[in-house]
Amino acid sequence: MKIAVAGKGGVGKTLIAGGIARGFAERGLKTIGIDADSSPNLGLTLGLSAEETRKIVPISDNQPLVEAKTSTGYSGVYNLNFTVDDIVKQYSVPTPLGVNLIVMGTVHTMGAGCMCAPTAVIRALLRHLVVEVNEAVVMDLEAGVEHIGRGTARQVDDLLIIADSNMKSLEIAKHIHDLAVDAGMKSLHLIGNRVMDNTQREAIQTFAGQNGINVAAYVPWDQKIIESDMLGITPLKNKGNEAVKAIDGICEFLLSKKA
Repeated sequence: MKIAVAGKGGVGKTLIAGGIARGFAERGLKTIGIDADSSPNLGLTLGLSAEETRKIVPISDNQPLVEAKTSTGYSGVYNLNFTVDDIVKQYSVPTPLGVNLIVMGTVHTMGAGCMCAPTAVIRALLRHLVVEVNEAVVMDLEAGVEHIGRGTARQVDDLLIIADSNMKSLEIAKHIHDLAVDAGMKSLHLIGNRVMDNTQREAIQTFAGQNGINVAAYVPWDQKIIESDMLGITPLKNKGNEAVKAIDGICEFLLSKKA
């Protein structure tokens, strides 16, 4: 299973990505969680402490690693023919919820012709994880899917686009959906998150219907999620939370598609 999760900042995509990764791990799948957000906090969601999370050096910021992979000895000239399987083994961090975490860091430019060293390593690692690794992979992305790249995008089993009923959130969801279609991704699903009532649910459904977007699930508003975040405790440990149960249902949905 290769799942990518995207959405506007603040709509709760990291919780959903973490919940799906935890669900895969609990069901016996060896699972890698990829934090590709510019404000990485998937580690906290997967049960690491704030101190443990702060100690993780993102791949893009790991200068010795990047140089070891790409250096040619000539300024401005990079080696683009290197393996990255060792990065998965050496730099993934085990988490209390059974998911191995890799923090990518921010990739500022992924356009054609960009040959900066960190970008080359991130591209190669993403391709390796999506195409070659025979494990469940859940990627928590920034808004947009450009940094997956057209070649790897087609290999992702599902893209989950997270949105709430706010029109800004829904417009960004549409933008992500359109980018994904252009990139050749086939299995795209909108997840309505933090839904407080039928009015919000209908707003999401109406927008999706008008724009040809499939809605796969709704995750209800749950005050316990907010309370857990305030205490620095991952909400995913409380399986009684309505939101957590709904996210686990998304995990079941994704696995049923592969059955």
